[in-house]
Amino acid sequence: NIQNMKKLVLLSFALVFGLMTFAQEKFEEGKIKMTQKMTTDNEQMKAMLKQMMGEEGMQITMYIKGDKSRVEMNNPMSGDMTFIAHSDERKSLMLMDNPYMGKKYTLTNVSEEEMDELEENVVIEEGTEVKTILGYECKEHIVTVSQDGAEVKMKMFITDKIAPVMTQQTAMLGDKLKGFPMYMVIDMNQQGVEMTVTAEVTELSKEEVPDGKFSLTPPEGYSEMQVPQGQLQKN
Repeated sequence: NIQNMKKLVLLSFALVFGLMTFAQEKFEEGKIKMTQKMTTDNEQMKAMLKQMMGEEGMQITMYIKGDKSRVEMNNPMSGDMTFIAHSDERKSLMLMDNPYMGKKYTLTNVSEEEMDELEENVVIEEGTEVKTILGYECKEHIVTVSQDGAEVKMKMFITDKIAPVMTQQTAMLGDKLKGFPMYMVIDMNQQGVEMTVTAEVTELSKEEVPDGKFSLTPPEGYSEMQVPQGQLQKN
C-alpha cells in the first residue's frame, strides 16, 4: 500500500544518506555534491518517485572537516534531512523536519559491541569492474546487508585513496569498507516492491566549513525521536 511504499522510499534515503557520509584523507575540508536517482517497475511507486525527484534526480550536499561530516538533502516526502557524524567519537545526529512528523532528532553513540554484532550481517566481495570518477580510480565491490529479514545488495565503486568515516547507517559495515564509494547501485526488494537506487559523486570542492555545521547539539524546536527496535540505540 501507499504507506508501505513511503516507508520503503524513506529507508532507501536513509541508506544512501548514511553510506555517502564519509571523510577523505586528502580532502580534509570542503563540499561534496552527489546525484541520487531511483527506478522501479511498480507504477504507483514510479509516479511517487517522479513527483519527489523529477527527471534529473535528487541533489545531495555533503560537508567534510577532518573526522566530521554533514549531509543535507530535501524532498517533498521527507522534508529537510540532515545527518552529522563525528567519526572518532562514533557519535551522530540525524535531524528531520518532516511534513508528517514535524521536527525530530535522533542522537546515536555506536559501541564496539554493537558494531561487531552489526558487522555479522554484512558480506563484502571484490568485483572485477573499474570506473574512473572525477579522477579517482574506483574498484567494484559487492556488498550484501541482511537485516530484519530483508536483504539489500549494493554494487559500490570505491577509491582506496579516501578513507571512510563511521556514521549511523555505515556502522554496520564497520572496518569491512576500505574506502570511499564514488558511485553505487543498490537493489532493494521489500514487501514485493523492487527498486534500484543509483548515487554518484558529481563534484568535490575544497573550501572552509564553519565548525557550527558539525554540532551534535539538537537545535531548538526539535524533539527526540525514538530509535526503532533493532537499530542503534541512542545515548
